[in-house]
Amino acid sequence: MMVNYRIKGLAAMLCCIGALAVSCGKKTETQVPEAKVTKGVFYIDIYEEGEIEAVNSINLSSPNIPWRFGNLKISNIVTDGDEVQAGDTVITFDPAEVRKSILDYEDRLIVSNAELEKMLAQHELQMEELSADYEVTRISHEISRMQLESASHESEIKKREIQLNLEKADISLARAKEQIENRRRIQAEEVKKKRLSIRQDEERLEEAHNTLNKLFVVAPSPGIAIVSRNYSTNTKYQAGDQCWSQQQLIQLPDLSKLKAKVNINEVDISQVTKGLKVQIRPDAFSDSTFTGTVTTVANLAQNKDNKSKIKVFPVEIVIDQYNKNLLPGLTVSCRIIVDELKNVCYVPLEALYMEGGKSYVYKKTMGGYEKVEVQTGRANSDYIIIESGLDEDDTVALTDPTVMAKKDKEENK
Repeated sequence: MMVNYRIKGLAAMLCCIGALAVSCGKKTETQVPEAKVTKGVFYIDIYEEGEIEAVNSINLSSPNIPWRFGNLKISNIVTDGDEVQAGDTVITFDPAEVRKSILDYEDRLIVSNAELEKMLAQHELQMEELSADYEVTRISHEISRMQLESASHESEIKKREIQLNLEKADISLARAKEQIENRRRIQAEEVKKKRLSIRQDEERLEEAHNTLNKLFVVAPSPGIAIVSRNYSTNTKYQAGDQCWSQQQLIQLPDLSKLKAKVNINEVDISQVTKGLKVQIRPDAFSDSTFTGTVTTVANLAQNKDNKSKIKVFPVEIVIDQYNKNLLPGLTVSCRIIVDELKNVCYVPLEALYMEGGKSYVYKKTMGGYEKVEVQTGRANSDYIIIESGLDEDDTVALTDPTVMAKKDKEENK
């Protein structure tokens, strides 16, 4: 029994050694990647990254506030994608400068109203003094007039003296009356100026209160808050960011109708027109594809971003389907179909080689691969049309088989 086990073990060992010897003697050969020539519909397309937006939405912007209240600085903003209800505060701007202005105007009004009361009291006292002086002058004038009336039996010299006293009294009375009128006019102007200053401060105080209310932006309706991108930082707006007046910060989109917004390079824009069909693939779930239609092509170019001189044209694509997973702000890959060629043969771009200004492919044959010259047509981002040199269902190499053969030969030495 022990001998049998030893014989069986020895036989197994010999089999393993034999197999190893056969394995070591076998030459390795790298498999050449291949593709068949396809005949059918060929699409000329443009690929571009974009972002989903709502066709209709409510835009919430920074308030328009007077320059005297300083810059708008966000102190709090909802998180991108948060669900909000009508009346919720979604953006708060730093109110420190406005509240300081409110306190300043309130203090100024307290002082100004106190100064006005003091001014009115002083004016009243001044008028009482002038009225008293006027009354003394009037009585003196009345005495001079009565003396003149009773001086019929006086001498001419005495009459002349009384007449001069009356004339002086006339002048004094007129001057006292003029002083009252001038003082009344000056007082009225002083009061008018003071009350105008108070009214201006009251208006600015009211303006400051209204501005303070504007610093708390509320949602007018329920929805998903989509926070806008701050192109100065290339991130979504967040607490601490500054912005201009009337700058869009949040969208409350109508999710029933969405669009993709892409920027097309100036080199390709001539190919893009309204009505073109588009395949849309969200980056978040790339296994799903949606369809859309180009609805808007901008007439004016703009810089791709703040740091780039590349010119692009904004293009809008309305998405045909509704899907609960499609939300504004998602990044999408858009394939715009600019032309459609039927019944043509095409191969992957990797199969094509250029040599001496001519195009070649490596066509698979019974004995390996044959280098074949081909005439090519239009191309898209993945494939190129073969106008002659290949037939449908021919097989071509996607890498140079001669290079791979040399590599295998070196490895098998």
